[in-house]
Amino acid sequence: MIIGAHSIIYSRNPGADRAFLRDVLRLDHVDVGGGWLIFGLPPAEVAVHPSEGNDVHEFYLMCDDVDAFVDAMNENEIACGSIQDLGWGRLTQLSLPGGGKLGVYEPRHSRPKATAVRKSRASRGRPSKVRTRRRTASRAARGWKRR
Repeated sequence: MIIGAHSIIYSRNPGADRAFLRDVLRLDHVDVGGGWLIFGLPPAEVAVHPSEGNDVHEFYLMCDDVDAFVDAMNENEIACGSIQDLGWGRLTQLSLPGGGKLGVYEPRHSRPKATAVRKSRASRGRPSKVRTRRRTASRAARGWKRR
């Protein structure tokens, strides 16, 4: 079912921000063509918070020592905000080369284990035609319609 998450950082200077992720944070990456880089991330988690509106999302990186992280960013001349102790973690914000801000925190809350990726039927060697027929028949039996 779910095999991962794809997060997007919008930037006025994507080349500079990609270089930061590649050269400063040293994230593994693939070039999918034309210098368009997609970066690998360590295990992630997602939480749902109450809100007055929908379609509001936030993205944070986590580290095991926010003081050491800020020191490392200072060595690379990357500006970081002051560290805030928020109970659930210690938070700073770094300034991306493209002008955006990115939150980085040292969590103090419990963390779930990383979810193992389960192989789909197709990747286990079963023919996709059989899977497609079964799925279509199953949906038809329940009255599902493709939108």
